Amino acid sequence: MLVDLGHHAQSVNIEQIVAFLLDEGRLGGFHFNARRYADDDLIVGTTNPFELFCIYAELVAAARAEDDLTRTTAQQVAYMIDQSHNIEPKVEAMVQSVLNCQEAYAKALLIDRERLAAAQQAGDVLEAHRTLTDAFRSDVRPLLADWRRSKGLPEDPIAAHRASGYQQDVARERGTATAGGGFPVKS
Repeated sequence: MLVDLGHHAQSVNIEQIVAFLLDEGRLGGFHFNARRYADDDLIVGTTNPFELFCIYAELVAAARAEDDLTRTTAQQVAYMIDQSHNIEPKVEAMVQSVLNCQEAYAKALLIDRERLAAAQQAGDVLEAHRTLTDAFRSDVRPLLADWRRSKGLPEDPIAAHRASGYQQDVARERGTATAGGGFPVKS
C-alpha cells in the first residue's frame, strides 16, 4: 500500500497506520507531501514535523525488528516526493522536502530504544514521550552537513542549487509571465 501524506482526513494518526502496515507486511511506499489548503500544497514536514519524525521512528523500529516480514517490508519501502507548489520554487521546495525527511530520519535514529522499551513496558507514557521528544529536539543539521561533505555533496543543497544558476537559466529558456498573484509563472 502507498501512504500519501496529502490525502487523509485531518487528525488521522498516520504513524499508527504506518506501524500497522509494516507489521502486516503491506507498506509499499510513501508520497511525501503535506497539505493545509489544497491537495499536496506544502513541503513535507512543514505543518507537523513531529508527525514526520514519528513516521520515521516507526520505519527505523521496523527495520530493526526481529520479525523477518516487518524488517524486510521496512527495508523495501519506496520513497517519493509528490507536491504541487503554488508559491515556492518547485525544485527548491522538493529539495527542502528531502532535507526535512533526512532530518526526521536522522532524529529517529537517535531514539534511545532501550529507554523507550522500558517506558512502554512500564506503561509510563510520559517517559516514552520524553524519550521521543529528546530525539526529536536534537539538532542533526550539522551531522547531516558533515555527512554530505564526506560524500562530496554540498553541505547546503538549497544554497548550492541557487548558486548553480539553474533556476535562472530555465526561466530564461522557458520565459516567464506575471500571474494574477504577481508571481512569475511559465508562459
